[in-house]
Amino acid sequence: MIPAVLLLGPTASGKSALALALAKRLGGEIVSVDSAQVYRGMDVGTAKPDAHTRAEVPHHLLDVVNPDEAYSAARFVRDAMAAIAAIRAADRVPIVAGGTMLYFKALTEGLSALPPANPALRAAIDARGAREGWPAMHAELARIDPVTAARLAATDAQRIQRALEVHGLTGRPLSSLQGSRAREGGELGAALRFAIVPPDRAVLHAVIAERFDAMLANGLVDEVASLRARFSLDVAMPSMRAVGYRQAWAHLDGRTDKSMLRTTGIAATRQLAKRQYTWLRTMATTMTMVLEDAGATSRDSIVRRVEAARLPA
Repeated sequence: MIPAVLLLGPTASGKSALALALAKRLGGEIVSVDSAQVYRGMDVGTAKPDAHTRAEVPHHLLDVVNPDEAYSAARFVRDAMAAIAAIRAADRVPIVAGGTMLYFKALTEGLSALPPANPALRAAIDARGAREGWPAMHAELARIDPVTAARLAATDAQRIQRALEVHGLTGRPLSSLQGSRAREGGELGAALRFAIVPPDRAVLHAVIAERFDAMLANGLVDEVASLRARFSLDVAMPSMRAVGYRQAWAHLDGRTDKSMLRTTGIAATRQLAKRQYTWLRTMATTMTMVLEDAGATSRDSIVRRVEAARLPA
């Protein structure tokens, strides 16, 4: 079986450039592992590959749904497995690259046996969160599921909402269900796993600031305004919770000026990178190799390992 190349890393660490270089060297196609790039029209704020790049190397799992639609880890696993199978069938190498660690975990380990989202219950929890505040909802979660509450910030609305939703649907704490794995996922087959871990956080932070400034200059605010005009969106939707988009939303609502938009956007991106580092630490034992940078030496090393894996025993 042609090995899939799994390439993980924090935001702005150089994953996309490395994935593109590997795809060109190996005759591969890229499967995006990005929970924001699946949304149509969300291009600037997700650093989505442009048309020229996508013409050079085929990309999968971009522009899958509209931003007012739901997209789950379960659907990602189904879509990614289908894309990987098609790439292998064409005798090409799947380059599975991105920074949504939950999607990587679902793809490689399978999904927890959790109930699907319930829109009515989710809306009710969101309404309570808006009315009572998410710290109060976090306190409620701590009473019914202290294990999950202990690992969540009191302001982490999306995850608090999901934990309360699961308890409301099943009567059981989320933490008691997460050890039970569904059959779907975890059947990736031959795979080589790599992680980009920039050795200097200060350099990464500088790149994050430069990239966010470029997004603002390229029209991030206009992009969000256009999406709001085209679709029936709410700031609580997963698409608009994406880093950069929720800050642009607040700016469009007049709650922040341009300076505050920049400050909050960069801070949120740095927090995202920090969470991704935490995920990488928990997954470190499953990594085939950890990269210090995305330079030519790293590319050559990965190419050699993939070519060796494809040789007959």
